[in-house]
Amino acid sequence: MTAITINGATRLFGIVGDPIAQVRSAEVFSQMFADAHRNAVLVPLHVLPDEFESSMRALMALGNLDGLLITVPYKSRALPFASRLGPTARCIGALNALRREADGTWAGDMFDGAGFVSAAERTGVALRDRHVAMYGAGGAGSAIACELAKAGVATLAIIDPQAARAESLAKVLREAFPACETVTATALPATADMIVNASTVGMRAGDGLPGATGPLAPSVFVGDVVVSETPTPIIQHAIRHGCRFVTGRDMHAGQVDALLGFFETPH
Repeated sequence: MTAITINGATRLFGIVGDPIAQVRSAEVFSQMFADAHRNAVLVPLHVLPDEFESSMRALMALGNLDGLLITVPYKSRALPFASRLGPTARCIGALNALRREADGTWAGDMFDGAGFVSAAERTGVALRDRHVAMYGAGGAGSAIACELAKAGVATLAIIDPQAARAESLAKVLREAFPACETVTATALPATADMIVNASTVGMRAGDGLPGATGPLAPSVFVGDVVVSETPTPIIQHAIRHGCRFVTGRDMHAGQVDALLGFFETPH
């Protein structure tokens, strides 16, 4: 493991969110930059909602800032800051990474979904023809839904307290992936054999499940986007019922290589 050093020539990357204390990206990416002998670090940036746009403009004006990761709750609000969008960000209207291009403009794309699918596939679970119920239709949920549809899931039920947001995402997915039957729901469908928590439920102490799931058959596959030192409530529920699962840490690890590749650009 190479020691991380910082000097006047160090290039900066940041992760923007509210809250920010839970993220692991700073240590992971800074160490990977050091191991690759790249003079760069990634730092956590706690940006408050009322200051988001002004903070983003100020950050992106820094001459030695090369990229930003975007986490909750800003994945949709960050979209206007990209001059060019990758295919997933363009499809769902949200991003989690911004990269300064050689000409000074910014490119953006979304990697949450790719990270989730990569992590799921490493467990040996087949995603094709699954019947998925997903809690949360925000940036992470939209990205995961997009990648699951690409992976060939049969049906996708989107559950979100903001019904209009859920229906908006369902409409986008029906148009982009007609082979996947996408609907909105208010409760877990009985046919679901895969449950994804793409909401923030489980991030705070005292949180329960994102919705009533009841007992789970061992064949049900469970995923969570919440990054936590200990199993979140829905992962604990999966463990109790003998289900295979993917955690927020697994999803994060699944997208690291893709994000590093995205950030590899001349300056």
